[in-house]
Amino acid sequence: ATQSGFSFSPLAAVAAAALIARRVSSSRPSGRAHIVRRATVRRATPSADVATPAINTEEVSHGGKDEFVVAILGDLHLDPRKMDDYYTGRDHIKPLLKEGNQRNVGTALVSLGDLGESKSVRPKETDELFAGTTECHELASEFLSSFDVPYEVIGGNHDLEGIDEFSTDEANLEAFMRIHGKPSPQFSRLIAEKTLLVGLGSTVFRSAQYTSHEVTIDDEQLKWFEDLVVSHPAAEGWKIFVFTHAPPIGSGLRVLQENHVVNGCCWLNHSGGASTTKFIELVRKHRCIKGWFSGHFHLGQDYQDSITFPTIPRELGPYPNRGSCVFVQTSVMRAGTSRDTRQQSRLLRGNKDGFDILTINHAEGGTLRLDASITYSDCNHEVGVYQHEHDELKENTKFIKVYSPSKGDQSYVHYDPEEEGVVDLFQGARVNQETIGWWYMSCGRVLGVYDGRLVEYEPSTLAPLGLVVGQDELEGKQVLIVSSGVEACRLDFETAEGIEGADCADSEPLEQAVLLVDENRAVIVVQPNEDGSYWRKIVRNKMIRMKESRRVKAAKAFSLSTWPDGEPQVISSWGPYTSIVGTARSTGVAGLTTRAKASKAWDKLGGGRVAAWREMAEEIRAVF
Repeated sequence: ATQSGFSFSPLAAVAAAALIARRVSSSRPSGRAHIVRRATVRRATPSADVATPAINTEEVSHGGKDEFVVAILGDLHLDPRKMDDYYTGRDHIKPLLKEGNQRNVGTALVSLGDLGESKSVRPKETDELFAGTTECHELASEFLSSFDVPYEVIGGNHDLEGIDEFSTDEANLEAFMRIHGKPSPQFSRLIAEKTLLVGLGSTVFRSAQYTSHEVTIDDEQLKWFEDLVVSHPAAEGWKIFVFTHAPPIGSGLRVLQENHVVNGCCWLNHSGGASTTKFIELVRKHRCIKGWFSGHFHLGQDYQDSITFPTIPRELGPYPNRGSCVFVQTSVMRAGTSRDTRQQSRLLRGNKDGFDILTINHAEGGTLRLDASITYSDCNHEVGVYQHEHDELKENTKFIKVYSPSKGDQSYVHYDPEEEGVVDLFQGARVNQETIGWWYMSCGRVLGVYDGRLVEYEPSTLAPLGLVVGQDELEGKQVLIVSSGVEACRLDFETAEGIEGADCADSEPLEQAVLLVDENRAVIVVQPNEDGSYWRKIVRNKMIRMKESRRVKAAKAFSLSTWPDGEPQVISSWGPYTSIVGTARSTGVAGLTTRAKASKAWDKLGGGRVAAWREMAEEIRAVF
């Protein structure tokens, strides 16, 4: 056994062969069903209670008390105009669940959220988004009920998007729970003897501080989840499989959509500070958590990094500490929602000896493939084996295989925090797309360069938090660090024990500045955010952006009605306004309403005269 209590070895396949063969063959589907175009509505049985981590025990009257079969659906994004792929996918899955029912073992269906298409499904009639509406959730409930087994569902980042129908997140959430027969956003279901299915759902959209597409698990659910894992310890034989729309930070899943990294919505509670890492901390502490399934990225299940084991072979890197949990990425069912052409769902089969993770390939007639087998040695130790060859990630501008630093790797940039002067991180080299390196700032924040971008990493997991500087701004520049304040404390992250990003929050670290220097000696200061982080919260709340867009449309309509013979000339001016000056002297935002954008728009209106006047004024100012 390794340090984590989880061993990984291809040789384990031999030792576990008999067990794996028994589990797979005993659960093999008996055949395919015919396509059924209409589904019968059957609501899910209410499960967990918000205040108490109650367990739903109504679905465990089966013969093989320790056996279970669970089908897991990724982002559905149902569109009533395009249901063929969903009906076909359902016909691939129903025989697998039916066979489990016939053997009298625990069966269930779990949907990972994002139930409806985030656009109008009747564009000639209305601009209303379909996702999050009553109509959307009723269609989803009808579809999920048609698998003829109990279903559970958790909210994704689009499931409260019924912004024209509901004025608040609370009203939208109430409709979501009522239609799906859920007493709370989360769920817990006893699927087999001492085996729980547990789900946590996103509850924030309109009130999101930053992007509305961050998957946010509220404090009440998080407390409920912690109480549940504490009260169901591995030492008593409990095994818990968790389902969320997005994965937690520290999961090790690395094939991600680029926009999720850039926009700050990769991980659960991505911008939540301490709550961002709370999930992986619970995983590390409570070895009852055996599996964690997520969707969100619309990417396939053929890559090695779509399943991560609790640890890795020692020759591949340091111990990542993921407890006893296997993290699993789930693809999509409909071709139109896939980012890499894959159409796949997951199947989870288990018993007292361990569990298998399989792929249901909807693009190839519902064929089954065994992806990974996990065998329990005891309540705290497992053996995991990958069971198929993995596809390599091909170059794609919409998704990336994220570089994850690890302590001691060759890309770590060492510099002496005691050394005065300028730290040239790449020894005079200018950044290009081949540049790779990462380093600690004096305050414990972690920055790195990869794929031509400056990225911030979470200190305790070294997983990417978000973009700091993009390729276009960083290319061809040197990256330097200089001291910029009064010296108060210095932290050595290579020798100090237990130092992580939060450990210096209450101290006064040595203040530093990150500089980008181009060939013309122009220097850019990369300022941290007010909370000390560096990654840019680029995308704002969708409700605010949509209202701004509607105001611009209203202004253009006014312009056309007032001056019908000309093209509408409309620009926006908005806040927040950022400046190092204590008193605001301008309401312009550099690169948006000043120079780059505003001058261009006003020059169109003024026939270039405004630009000439501005240039003259600047020349006069320079003289005096």
